[in-house]
Amino acid sequence: MSNFKILYVASEIHPFLKTSDVADFVRSLPQAMLEKGMEIRILVPRFGLINERKNRLHEVVRLSGINISIGDEEKPLIIKVASIPNAKLQVYFIDNEDYFQRKTVFYDKEDNFHEDNDERAIFFCKGVLETVKKLGWAPDIIHCNDWIAGLIPLYVKTTYKNDPIFKDTKTVFTVHDSKFDHVFGQDLLVKVKMLDIEDGMLDSLNTADYEGFIKTGIQYADATTNADVGTSSDYKQLIEELSKNNDIKSIKQDENFEESYFNLYNELVGEE
Repeated sequence: MSNFKILYVASEIHPFLKTSDVADFVRSLPQAMLEKGMEIRILVPRFGLINERKNRLHEVVRLSGINISIGDEEKPLIIKVASIPNAKLQVYFIDNEDYFQRKTVFYDKEDNFHEDNDERAIFFCKGVLETVKKLGWAPDIIHCNDWIAGLIPLYVKTTYKNDPIFKDTKTVFTVHDSKFDHVFGQDLLVKVKMLDIEDGMLDSLNTADYEGFIKTGIQYADATTNADVGTSSDYKQLIEELSKNNDIKSIKQDENFEESYFNLYNELVGEE
């Protein structure tokens, strides 16, 4: 199988923003798949550190204007787009004034974890799927990167399972080394819940922490990988523990890592 559609979802991508290895991972892998003939879309948050003028971001009016529910509130979704210089790759940016205008990513300037990072992640995941629906572009693969995208496999398997855009979509979830110690509020599950999601489906999120998001991504993804790039001992220990009960493929980021993902995508799409 070849020439299928892959959606990449992540917290950041080089050259627009780089605070971790995620940015390089999501820059190189889509490029490699594009060169193999895949049709690519990339979606990331429009964090306030991204200079819109310098990077030539502009709003896509036809995609903007959706309201996303977060608990009892409705938050407007704004979509912006830019092209990666010297590459045939477009990046779509999920934006919202309350969540992404601040000039920081997950921690403030005093290194305090943002209390509303859970809401930002939920808004991002829901916004990604609603944006793809509005594009009318049915991805064969959604490759979700790190905890911020960990709810997408759940939503694809439940709320969006009968949507024509996602009914044949497979999800890949890659765990990156970005652990945080913060525990979110007791209302997390209420904010995460959507149509066709029963309480028991959210058991992995009961801890309301980083591992909860990771375990949820692993539980509902069709394939899970870990980004093996000279990672910390804490991360390696976490992956080792998670791998005991889950099938987590370790794909080393060496000269062959793009080929490994290419084979994984083909394997998943071939299962249909």
